[in-house]
Amino acid sequence: MATRILARQALRASRPITFTTPRRFLNTETAPSIYAAHATVVGARTGHVDGENLKIDLTMAKALGGPGDEGKTNPEELFAAGYGACFQSAMNAVAPTLGVKMPTKTEDSVVESTVHLVGSMKDLDMGLRVELKVRVRGIEQGKLEELVEKTKGVCPYSRATQGNVHTTVSVESM
Repeated sequence: MATRILARQALRASRPITFTTPRRFLNTETAPSIYAAHATVVGARTGHVDGENLKIDLTMAKALGGPGDEGKTNPEELFAAGYGACFQSAMNAVAPTLGVKMPTKTEDSVVESTVHLVGSMKDLDMGLRVELKVRVRGIEQGKLEELVEKTKGVCPYSRATQGNVHTTVSVESM
């Protein structure tokens, strides 16, 4: 009997331990709205965007055959900016739940985001690919990786793109 117990304990000890993030069941169709942003676009990629606190002109990127006008932007830059800002805010919200103190200097926590328009314009078969590079000063690499992993499950952009937009996240403790 004691041998069986020891054998079971040895077997359990040799198994890898896996942690699963609890699945959240937020119904985005019926959940109460916390905030709503609205933008009106006229003129597509070479037009203008008006929002409550936003007035910007758009240009077709040079890489897509457009002029890439200075002082104007495009949908991919806007998405990159939104994703990066949202991810960083989510990191700041998640940090205290892990006992992590984020740096107080803004330059000590940086999220660089790159959004690639991929596919074929000719075949009208396009999608997005995203790269996030997270760099934070003063947090040990392992703890920072844990923070970023938990943030992926909290950030609304990460949750919205999961399973549809290939996203890679690199993490660097400064």
